[in-house]
Amino acid sequence: MRRDLLPTDAVAAGGTPEAADTGAGTSGAIGDDPGAGRQRLRFYQVGSFAVGNRLADPSQRTVQSDATRSNSLDSGHRACQGCGEALGARYALDAAMRAAGGQLVAVNATGCLEVFSTPYPETSWRIAWLHSLFANAPAVATGVAAAMRVKGRSDVRVVAQAGDGGTVDIGFGCLSGMFERNDDVLFICYDNEAYMNTGVQRSGATPSAARTATTEAIGPDPGAPFGQGKDLPRLAMAHGIPYVATATVADLHDLEDKIERATLMRGARYVHVLVPCPLGWGTASADTIAVARLATQTGLFPVYEAKNGSVTSVSKIRRVQPVEAYLGMQKRFAHLFGTPGRPDIVARIQAIADDSIARFGLLDSHAGEPAERGAR
Repeated sequence: MRRDLLPTDAVAAGGTPEAADTGAGTSGAIGDDPGAGRQRLRFYQVGSFAVGNRLADPSQRTVQSDATRSNSLDSGHRACQGCGEALGARYALDAAMRAAGGQLVAVNATGCLEVFSTPYPETSWRIAWLHSLFANAPAVATGVAAAMRVKGRSDVRVVAQAGDGGTVDIGFGCLSGMFERNDDVLFICYDNEAYMNTGVQRSGATPSAARTATTEAIGPDPGAPFGQGKDLPRLAMAHGIPYVATATVADLHDLEDKIERATLMRGARYVHVLVPCPLGWGTASADTIAVARLATQTGLFPVYEAKNGSVTSVSKIRRVQPVEAYLGMQKRFAHLFGTPGRPDIVARIQAIADDSIARFGLLDSHAGEPAERGAR
């Protein structure tokens, strides 16, 4: 049905041409419209998660659907097409701004996010924003929080953010100190699993067997070595800080909720966000969300929350996927497939995923055991 033939009040109420033809997924009233010589249809969304219903109910409205959102990271930045970090930072900082009532200071370590958002003399940030060195974002943020405390500005919240290089490697000492002191800072790590800004070198968050500029796909054990790197969320939990969470850009509602919760808390808080990098991972720009979702569905990236060192909730996997589905989308793992391929290494990665599923209890009761995934 052509939209220009759809009754005006049906369009205003969120109706669509398809709904007007079938009435599917709607309930409403039908009355006569003598002026138009046809029936007047009015549609209502009831108990669904359709767009119209979310917009009508403030309790289900995301930050990005709010007309008063801050647009903390505005348009005009120079991120690559499909950049997961740009998406994650936009949602995270807007959520933090809403929770903080607009009273927020962000400290940003050197890295992709800083480089693509602030090419001198321009900036895409519309909030109070500071650039720190690669290594000391936690320390600078701690200083900002201390200054706000001295000034009596308890309403101002402080967020520090960095990539995995500035978090897991170069900034780890400062971050651990921030955790030990329980400084009143929310630290967000945007994890794209390598040093993407400087040419895709391996970091402490690079997964095993991944090809980078410093872990070539050659030799008996190609790619990044097994048994190295750091699981930063678990290290943060080991410090016993008030709040630790993981999230991905595949579930932006979950990301917003966790950032808002963390912003309203006091003490040291840590949120680790998986943000795929099309350039470094060798994925299509349009597949950023899909590959992030597979990271969670395989169990390789567990999504959970922890308070005071103990896991309090996990995002269950409804349908477990084999790691081949995730690895096969990325050119950084291309050496594991084809002829002859490395099924032995794929099996080792599958074992890592299975261990993660068991450790965090990620399976729903109807999801089946890991061995029942199918394509194994």
